[in-house]
Amino acid sequence: MPVTEMRAAASSPAPSWALQESKGRLCLALKGTWNIQTQNGINFPQDSFASVASIADKTVTVDVTGLQNWDVSLIAFLWDVKKAACQASLTLDEQTLPDSAQRLLALLPDKPAEVTPHQEHHEGFLSRVGGKCLNNLNEIGTMATLTMDVFRGAMQAFRGKSAMRLKDLLVDVWNAGPSALLIVSIVNFLVGAILAFVGLIELRKFAAEIYVTNLVGIASAREISAIMTAIIMAGRTGGAYAARISTMLGNEEIDALQVTGIPVSGYILLPSILSLVIMMPLLYLYGTMVSIFGGFVVAMGMMDISPIGYWLATFDGVEISQFVFGFIKSLFFAAFIALAACRVGLKAGRSAADVGIAATRAVVIGIVGIIALDAVFAVIANAVGI
Repeated sequence: MPVTEMRAAASSPAPSWALQESKGRLCLALKGTWNIQTQNGINFPQDSFASVASIADKTVTVDVTGLQNWDVSLIAFLWDVKKAACQASLTLDEQTLPDSAQRLLALLPDKPAEVTPHQEHHEGFLSRVGGKCLNNLNEIGTMATLTMDVFRGAMQAFRGKSAMRLKDLLVDVWNAGPSALLIVSIVNFLVGAILAFVGLIELRKFAAEIYVTNLVGIASAREISAIMTAIIMAGRTGGAYAARISTMLGNEEIDALQVTGIPVSGYILLPSILSLVIMMPLLYLYGTMVSIFGGFVVAMGMMDISPIGYWLATFDGVEISQFVFGFIKSLFFAAFIALAACRVGLKAGRSAADVGIAATRAVVIGIVGIIALDAVFAVIANAVGI
């Protein structure tokens, strides 16, 4: 007699199933056409075997004599039957099913995989601090290795044995130097003009306007021009380096170079770093003169002094050691900006969004690092008496 029966309200031949018990055995009878369009609303409840779990024969046979066309919807239904039978300690006999249905059903497990609950792992305070320290030490070691590889490549380039191409170096030199003259000129000119304007207003209170030449000259040569030029290059060139290298990483160009045995440090990084180290000191000297000229333009409009007198007072008040100190600082600024930008580009992700993130991170690290390095140089200068 039928134990459970479900029939779809659809036109004939509608799919239907019936679970029957006869002589201590269970039989699942399938009839009609089983496809996605006609099977809507037909499912196999997981507790269908609850009322017949006490039968002696634990095998459930399938009667397909009334089965007509079918698709994967029948396999999904049979999988529900198989899971319900497994839950009731019964076995589904698949021998009477079509061969294709048996092969598809064999690909499915008897029961869905158990989902283990996610257990959040909370690290202790000391563990987090230790992990941060190890990551920082690892990054310091990576940067030291990268610096040594670039330095070794530079020595080989001077001997003519480097993997760097002269064309790449010249292109990077042009982008890092002459292409940046306009923005370096504008920024340094305005900074020099501002220094002279503010200095004249304050020094006029003490009838010491002539000392504005020393103020603009020393500030430009010692601090302002080096810092402003470095910040400009960090935002302009450092960000471009990081974006370019991260784009190459996303396009798998870096991987291709490594597979072919071409050193990335010599072929990609060395031209970028060397060009910035070459051009930054020159841009610093140029920016210093432009900054002093900006102060000169403001002073000519606010002071009663001849142009020759202004320049003589400037060169008399600014020692050559101030220019040497700023020149050396600009070398270190350039090396730091280039190395940091290249490292950020190499450790970036491979998506398009990671390119922008790498460029932003390179600019931020470059600017913060410049300020930190300048503070270190200020302490050193005070110690040596410059």
